[in-house]
Amino acid sequence: MDVSSDEADDWFMESLHMYKDLHVFQLEHPTKVIEWTSEKSVCVAGYSSPKNEILELLLPLKLYAGDKQGLCPERDFKVQHGGFCDEPVECLRHIFGKSNRCVVTSGHNSSKLQVWDLGEDDSDVIKRTGVINLERTSAEGRKIASGLTEDPSVLHGCQINDVQLIELASGKVLYAVGTDSLDAVSGLQFVNANEFVICANNGTLYVGDTRHPRIDQYALQASVTRSRWIFGLKTNVPQSDLASCTVSRLSSCGQVLLSDFRKMSSPVGEAQLNLQHSFPSSDFMTVMWAPALDNFLSVSGFDGTVLVFDTACWTTDLKNPEPIFVHRGHNFSCEAKTDGTPLVVTTHVWHPWRPRTLLSAASDGSIHVWDWVDKENNSL
Repeated sequence: MDVSSDEADDWFMESLHMYKDLHVFQLEHPTKVIEWTSEKSVCVAGYSSPKNEILELLLPLKLYAGDKQGLCPERDFKVQHGGFCDEPVECLRHIFGKSNRCVVTSGHNSSKLQVWDLGEDDSDVIKRTGVINLERTSAEGRKIASGLTEDPSVLHGCQINDVQLIELASGKVLYAVGTDSLDAVSGLQFVNANEFVICANNGTLYVGDTRHPRIDQYALQASVTRSRWIFGLKTNVPQSDLASCTVSRLSSCGQVLLSDFRKMSSPVGEAQLNLQHSFPSSDFMTVMWAPALDNFLSVSGFDGTVLVFDTACWTTDLKNPEPIFVHRGHNFSCEAKTDGTPLVVTTHVWHPWRPRTLLSAASDGSIHVWDWVDKENNSL
């Protein structure tokens, strides 16, 4: 997107009324992963170089100053811990368990998972503490989900038939999916200590339980499977019941399907988003449910924006809903491009408990944390 200086000036003036908070940080290389490591810090890692930084960033303390913001001088991101990864990082997950200072990464064209210690206050170095070698190399990188038990474990896979749960301490395979499906994995997530959901690139959902090898399959109609699909899972608490979860599926054509696990035969909501598609690839598609707002869904990866929707009124009549908010900040704060590649938001995440606070990253290396103003209810 080519932006004139007048457009940038206009957006800056508008932003003074649109955001409660907006803070910007510039990475040396862009990231496609943002993972919470605490309520005030995130982990990011590069994907564009043979050797990439992996960093733990402390969010601007001004975000948490409340009514005393004027007394808080800390307006910038700070690098808490850092290290280097010897491959482009395609997926990164913070691992739940006895020690919550651990992340696992997977890389492009890699046959391994790497385990990292984020370090403590006495060290600023992120160290690799283990490597799990796998039988199969994945061109796109394996998808990873943290287990939700006290003993750290990771669910991973590049195809449905090779999804496994591995104990990090020993590398022991604790569980393997009992199916021969060759569908590519676009994402996976635990619902509770035993149950998990996998989304395939063709939009098929698989629901499994680590106590049983059998896995349930919920395919889409053949007419919509030609697109690439990703998913977002809405859980009420870390240990949820599957029946209480809502799943969203987003296609590379901008179609969104909302489903209830109590009735997977048909969606409970459907929409066709009016997206710009300025970026030719679907590699950066992201769909996320807001953890602290009911029915709010966010979408990015098609251009330089993050779109937020209220799905409360969505029905099965295919409509073109308008977003309630659009973050365009990356278009106006981006580094100058010399190769003509359009800017695209590479990922975004919601804050775990601040209702309207999100972090987003773009292909120019920019990271934003932003909290938009709810003009209808300024108390939230």
